[in-house]
Amino acid sequence: MIRAPGPLQYKVVELSTVDEGTLEWTLNEWTGKGWNLDGVQFAMREASKRPAMAFVFFTREGAPAAHDEDAARERLLRMSDTGSPTAALAAGRAHEQAEWAAPMVHPLSAHERLARLAGLDEPEPHEEGLTLEPEE
Repeated sequence: MIRAPGPLQYKVVELSTVDEGTLEWTLNEWTGKGWNLDGVQFAMREASKRPAMAFVFFTREGAPAAHDEDAARERLLRMSDTGSPTAALAAGRAHEQAEWAAPMVHPLSAHERLARLAGLDEPEPHEEGLTLEPEE
């Protein structure tokens, strides 16, 4: 069945983390809301073959959405406080990887390392200079 061309709404989703999980989540999320995949554009890094970002384009039939500045401002404020859904997904994946990764070791100063090797509980505080007492 051929339909007469009508107005389309467009949706662009920016992905700052490009991997199988974020692409799959984005496609499932927006197609589940009635949007049709129109295309994906990757932004590449010069020094890497892996994309730095992706833009996923969706369309659906209907009149263009009305521009609501107040809702846009509220959304920006919410995102600045909580982060975007993509950032939340990336943070979740980073947390999952951190659970099985080796614990991070914080570097010690040479003085702290020597104090630990010598068996001292706490290293002596660093002195900036000596204070001489006057002779009586």
